[in-house]
Amino acid sequence: MRFKLTIEYAGTRYSGWQIQSNAKTIQGELERAVREATGVERFEVYGSGRTDAGVHAMAQVAHLDIATTLAPELLCRRVNEELPSDIHLLRVEPARHKFHARHDAVARSYLYHVARRRTAFFKPFVWWVKDALDVECMRRTAAHFAGMHDFRSFTDDDPTVKSTEVRVESIEIVEDGDLVLVHIEGSHFLWKMVRRLVGVLVEVGRGRLTEREASAMLTERSDQPARLTAPASGLFLERVYYPGDRRDLPLSTPVSLRGQL
Repeated sequence: MRFKLTIEYAGTRYSGWQIQSNAKTIQGELERAVREATGVERFEVYGSGRTDAGVHAMAQVAHLDIATTLAPELLCRRVNEELPSDIHLLRVEPARHKFHARHDAVARSYLYHVARRRTAFFKPFVWWVKDALDVECMRRTAAHFAGMHDFRSFTDDDPTVKSTEVRVESIEIVEDGDLVLVHIEGSHFLWKMVRRLVGVLVEVGRGRLTEREASAMLTERSDQPARLTAPASGLFLERVYYPGDRRDLPLSTPVSLRGQL
C-alpha cells in the first residue's frame, strides 16, 4: 500500500534528507522508525526532494510503499513514537498507487529567516546578520530573479542536472520584528540555489553589492554567489505543492519564531 507522508523536522543534527551509510539523516531515521513501528523489513520511502545538511522542513513530503494492515492514523502514531523529538510526522494519508512524492510535485516554497539581532534561543533557525539591511533595496533586487532564468551562477556544476533554467514564481521579503523573511516559490530549485540567492540579497541589503551587479549574475557567469552562500540554519522547506493544492495561503513561519524576534 502507498501512503503520503507529511513531515516536519529540525535539520540541525542531520546530514540532510537523503540516506547515507556513514551519517545520520532524516530519511535514515524515518526508515528506522517505520521498521521498528511496523516490524516490516522491506519497504520503500521516496522524498519529494533532498534538503541539505542543517536545513529544516515545515512540510516535507514523502511516499511510503509498505505491506501493512495498520490504519493511517495508527501508523502515524506508532512511527512518531519511534522518531527522535526533532522529526515529526504531521500526517499519514492513503495515496493512489501512481502518486510519486517527487515527480508529481508542481512547485515548492522555501522560507529563509534572517535575524537582525543576536538571539539566545533561536540560533539554529536563523542567520544573524549584524549589519543594517536596506530591505527595500533587497526587494527591488529580488524582483529581477522572478520569472524563468538561467541560475547557473547560483549552483555547483552537477552532471546529473540537464538544465540550470528555473522558473521562480515569486520572491517576497517580509519584515516581522527583528526577522527578515525571504519567501521564494518556484517550479523546482537547484542545489544550494536558495541559500545563494539569499546570500546575494543580504549582500545587497548591506550595501556591498549593487542591484545592477546582482541582476547581472543571471546573464554573466559569476562565482560570487558561491562565496556568499547563506548558512543552512535559516532555511526551511515550507511546502511542496501538488495538482489541486491551494497556492494562496498566507506566508507561514514556525510558531516558535513568530513574534519572538
